[in-house]
Amino acid sequence: MPDAGRGVFARIAIKKGELIERCPVIPIPSHDVSALSHSILLTYFYFFGKKKERMVVALGFGSIYNHTYTPNASYKEQEKEQAIDFIAIKDIQKDEEITVNYVQGKKKNKNPLWFPTAKPE
Repeated sequence: MPDAGRGVFARIAIKKGELIERCPVIPIPSHDVSALSHSILLTYFYFFGKKKERMVVALGFGSIYNHTYTPNASYKEQEKEQAIDFIAIKDIQKDEEITVNYVQGKKKNKNPLWFPTAKPE
């Protein structure tokens, strides 16, 4: 996909409701947040916690799923396991890109993200 940067594509067909991947996360200590906020890593963070008060980097493919407001997957924080689960919310065909909405819970909000999206919708 031109101008989309990295992305994740299904190697096999995935059914709605299936777990795509469980990604361990690395919590970013609060004293490191300001230094990292000026780095390229900013675009790979997830906000974690009930109030989205902490930042984490997801391992596996977790930090390279692309954003769309019409995703075919969703993610769920697994606080105790320090992980993020990526789950299909639609059937996903082999070779189809797997996408998530970075601003979950705000389905009607289509304002720009806190960083520029790779491909306008």
